[in-house]
Amino acid sequence: MGLVSNKIAMVTGAAAGIGRSTALQFAREGAKVVVSDINSKGCEETARLIRKDGGEATVILADISKPDDVEALIAGVIDTYGKLDCACNNAGIEGKIAPLVDQTVENFDSIMSINTRGTFLCLKAEIREMLKTNCGTIVNLASVAGLIGFAGLSPYTASKHAVNGLTKNAALEYGKSNIRVNSVCPGGIDTRMLDSLAEQSSAGELSSKEMMAPLHPIGRIGTPDEVAELIVWLCSPSASFVTGANIPIDGGFVAQ
Repeated sequence: MGLVSNKIAMVTGAAAGIGRSTALQFAREGAKVVVSDINSKGCEETARLIRKDGGEATVILADISKPDDVEALIAGVIDTYGKLDCACNNAGIEGKIAPLVDQTVENFDSIMSINTRGTFLCLKAEIREMLKTNCGTIVNLASVAGLIGFAGLSPYTASKHAVNGLTKNAALEYGKSNIRVNSVCPGGIDTRMLDSLAEQSSAGELSSKEMMAPLHPIGRIGTPDEVAELIVWLCSPSASFVTGANIPIDGGFVAQ
C-alpha cells in the first residue's frame, strides 16, 4: 500500500519540474492524479508518464490567476472523481532579476497574480470542497525566498512570503475541520526556473548547478524528485500532526 492509496490528488504547474515530479510521486504512492497547467503538451506528457507506470491521470488545463479557471479546475476534479483529498499548489513564475527601484509594475503584478493570487484562489476552491468531506491536505509551493530576502528578486520574494502567510492562516482556520495546510520552501532545485535565474544573473556563462551548488552547505542543488517526496509525505497519514508549517528543503541554505 502506498502513502496516499485511493486518494484523489491535484497538482498545479504539473507540466514540468517539481509539479511533474509531484504528480508522478502521488501516482506511485497510490493516488489518482489530476494534472493541471496552462501548458497542454507538458500536461499530456506528465499524464502519459503516469499511465505508463500503471497509474491513473486526468488532465485539466487552467490559468490559476483567473478565478473562473480555478473554479472550473476544481469542478472538473469533483465531476471526475467526486472528491478532492490532496492538493499541491505548485504553479509559479520567477520573473525578472533587478533591484527594487528598477522592477516594473508589470513584472510585480505578473508574479503576484500567479504566485500569490493563484495560490489564494486555489486554496479557496480546494478548502470549500474539503469542508464537504471534513478532511483534506494541501501543500503550497513557497521557496527559501519566502523565508529570507533575495537581492534582485523583490517581487518573487514578496510573493513567496505571502504564500507562507496564507499557509499559516489556512492551517489555523481549518485545522478543526481536519484539513491540514503546509508549505515547502525549496532552495536551489534543478529546474527550468533555476536555469532562468542563472541566465539572468551576472554569473553569465556559469550553469545553474555551477552557480548555486556552492551556496548550499550540502554541496549540491536538489532534484525535483526530492521535493516531490516531501510533498507527498506531507499529504499522507504519516504527517497527521504537521500543519501550518513552512518547511525548508534546501540543503541547509537558510541555516547559514
